[in-house]
Amino acid sequence: YVGIHHPGLMGTAPSHELLAKWTKRETDLIKTDPNRVPPLALPPNPDSAILGKLKGADFDRVAKEAARTAPPRENGGNQDIKNFTAGTRVFYPVFVDGANLSFGDLHFSQGDGEITFCGAIEMGGFMDLRVDVIKGGMEKYGVSENAIFIPGRRDPQYSEWIAFSGTSVELGTGKQRYLDSQLSYERACHHAIDYLMKFGYSDIQAYMILGTAPIEGRFSGVVDIPNSCATVYIPTEIFDFNVKPGANGPQHKVKQGIKVPMSKN
Repeated sequence: YVGIHHPGLMGTAPSHELLAKWTKRETDLIKTDPNRVPPLALPPNPDSAILGKLKGADFDRVAKEAARTAPPRENGGNQDIKNFTAGTRVFYPVFVDGANLSFGDLHFSQGDGEITFCGAIEMGGFMDLRVDVIKGGMEKYGVSENAIFIPGRRDPQYSEWIAFSGTSVELGTGKQRYLDSQLSYERACHHAIDYLMKFGYSDIQAYMILGTAPIEGRFSGVVDIPNSCATVYIPTEIFDFNVKPGANGPQHKVKQGIKVPMSKN
């Protein structure tokens, strides 16, 4: 299928005040469970800092306070929005003179959530963009933090989907969680993986399909206590065989990358 090309990372530079705010709140979160695996957040780490042309004392000073770039924040950053395609208009708040707009992490295709972490199909490439400034725009539009964007219309348009739902009940333990939309989305993904495995995909292959194919992820219900409901939509047109359920069960099975008819037995 045709990919949905987009930058995973784009944003402006934080002010000193905003950087300090990030560090404090993320450090406070880490302190609530400092030995957790995986960690609750990633603090500044001088040992692995990459700071362009800075050297010497300036490098040492900045490395001690520079934010890790893995999470998205008020300035945009690593948001991994799959519909952030060619033709998109994005509006970022500006926190410092010159804005220091930067971008990268180009993806050929990705599903909503990039659930496999670095599971998008990464690619080399370039971006051609135009930059304008709306003076006083943050106040005019109430955008004091976080970006807003108008998606482009260059991505493939799919019309048929098979959707899976999940609720905020823990897998395995059956423990009820209160309106946990993150967990609901995880459960919807698990249901989709289990389904695709019936067509011959391994668990890892099904997992990678959700991370790289242009699946649509939605929070369908977040008010009906105690369960939130999340849904995962897979476009059926990315497959070259029928993946819809029917009375006779799966009619094709993937084997070593080739689809073969299923035995009637």
